[in-house]
Amino acid sequence: MAAEMLVEASKSLERVQQFDAEQLPRRDVLGSSLSFDAAVEPAKRIIGLFQQLPIEHLKDLPTGSLQQIRDLANSFYSTLQSILQFSTETDGNPAALRQQYIESLKRLYDDIFNIVHPLVGYLTSRQRDFGALERAARAAVQSATDQAGLVMEQFAKDREEVQRILNEVRQAAAEQGVSQQAIYFKDEAEKHETSADKWRTYTVRTAIGLGGFAAVSVFLHKIPWITPTTTYEAVQVGLSKLLIFGVIAYMVALCARNFLSHKHNGIVNRHRQNALLTFKSLTDAASGEDRRDVVLTHAAACIFSPQDTGYTRASGGQDNYSATKLIEVLPKLSSSSGGSS
Repeated sequence: MAAEMLVEASKSLERVQQFDAEQLPRRDVLGSSLSFDAAVEPAKRIIGLFQQLPIEHLKDLPTGSLQQIRDLANSFYSTLQSILQFSTETDGNPAALRQQYIESLKRLYDDIFNIVHPLVGYLTSRQRDFGALERAARAAVQSATDQAGLVMEQFAKDREEVQRILNEVRQAAAEQGVSQQAIYFKDEAEKHETSADKWRTYTVRTAIGLGGFAAVSVFLHKIPWITPTTTYEAVQVGLSKLLIFGVIAYMVALCARNFLSHKHNGIVNRHRQNALLTFKSLTDAASGEDRRDVVLTHAAACIFSPQDTGYTRASGGQDNYSATKLIEVLPKLSSSSGGSS
C-alpha cells in the first residue's frame, strides 16, 4: 500500500512540476477577452511550490503525507486541464466561468501552501547532506591551502629569479653606465672634426688666393695706370702690395689656426671617449678597490683635466696636473701593496 501510494504521489507531483504554465492563455483560440493571461502567474506560483518537493525523497514521508501530496497535485492538475479544455461554446456564461477558474487558482495557492510547507522544510533538509557539505567544505579548504602553498612556493621561486635578473640588470647598468657617457665626447669629437674639415678647406683656398696674389703682384707695375712714375707713387704701390699681402697672409694663418684648433679638440675628445670605453676593462683587470680607485683617478684626470683650445697653450700645465694626480694616488698604491703583503 505504501509503495503504491509512493508511486502515485511521485507521478502526480512530477506531472505538475513539469507543466508549462505558458500554454494556459490560449489567445489564438479564446481571443484576448477570454484568454487566461491572468491565470499564468498564479499557476507558476503553485508549480514553483510543488517544485520545492524533491521527488527522490518522497520515500521518507508517511503514507498520509504522500496521499496529501497526491490529492493536492491531482486537484491542481485538474484545474489546469479544465482551463486547457475551456471553450467559448460552454453552456452558461463563459466569462464568469473563466473568472471562476482564475480565482480558484489564486485561492488554491494558500490551501496548498498551508499543507505542504512543513513537508517542504523537512524534504529540503533531507536533500541537504550536511555531512557531505562539511566534507566538501573541508576538501575545499584543504585544496585552497594546497593551492596557496604551491602559489607561495612558485612566488618564492619567481621572486628569486626576479631578484637575480634585477641584480644582473643592475650590474650591467653599473658596467655600462660609465662607458655610455662616452657618447657625449664622441658627439663633441665629431663636431670638431666636421669644423676642422671646413677650416681646412678655407685654409687651402685662402693659401691659393695668397699665392695667386703674390704671382699677380709681380706684374702689377706693367699695368699702365698702375705703373708708378715717381718715387712717391712707387712707395704707395709697394705699401699697398705689402698691406694686401699681410691681410691675406693673416687670413691664411687664422684659418690654419682654426683648423688646427678643431683638429686638436677632436683628437682630445676621441681620447676621452676611448678612456671611458676602456674604463670597464681596466677596472676588471685591476684587483682590489684601491687599484680601481687609481684607474678611476686617471680616467677622471683624462676627462676633466684642462684642455688646450688650440689658440693658446698652457706651458707645462697638463704635465703639472698629471704629476699632482700621480702624487695623490701613490699612497693608495703603497697602502694596497702593504696590505696585500
